[in-house]
Amino acid sequence: MHNLRQSLDVSITCWNLLNHPFYRSWSDGTLPVEDLKCYAAEYGNYIATIANSWRAAGEAEIATEEETHFDMWNKFAKSIGTEVRRPLLRETKTLIALCSECGSDRARMLGSLYAFEAQQPHTAASKQQGLEKFYPQLCADDSYFRVHMNEHHEPEILLRRMETISLADQWKTVDACEKTARALWDTLTAIDRAHEV
Repeated sequence: MHNLRQSLDVSITCWNLLNHPFYRSWSDGTLPVEDLKCYAAEYGNYIATIANSWRAAGEAEIATEEETHFDMWNKFAKSIGTEVRRPLLRETKTLIALCSECGSDRARMLGSLYAFEAQQPHTAASKQQGLEKFYPQLCADDSYFRVHMNEHHEPEILLRRMETISLADQWKTVDACEKTARALWDTLTAIDRAHEV
């Protein structure tokens, strides 16, 4: 595919998580603490899938590293007074089901992971800065976000793997990337609305 990266990034642009109202509220300090706790508990279910997703993509070493990162997420959740629990929201369940479905096809798994990993350095930096500036009273363990602020190598690894597969499979990566980007956006929307009266 001509300019695979551009095709993938176009898929993400429509669902750029930095533009989501939930993350914008977090970054300007207007997100209620209860919504932050809901996010930590609910979104953690997706974070728990990342290690297996990397394993399905054929990257066992990164998968092992991601298992330790999920431990960091758990520490974040506990530090703000909650814990990762079974997903309650339909959108979270849909996102996790999509990841499971992609796991049976390496090309789709690569694209699905790219939707998350390509955005993560930027979203992690935004969230860490928001915690530090506006929520110091929570004493949040922000190690998960600090680590992922600088993980630009993972989307590059995914891109290199995608560039070696057939054109038909590259189209599958783009499709999975767009579907996952949309599912991530929808999950944030559901979390954002979870405490609306």
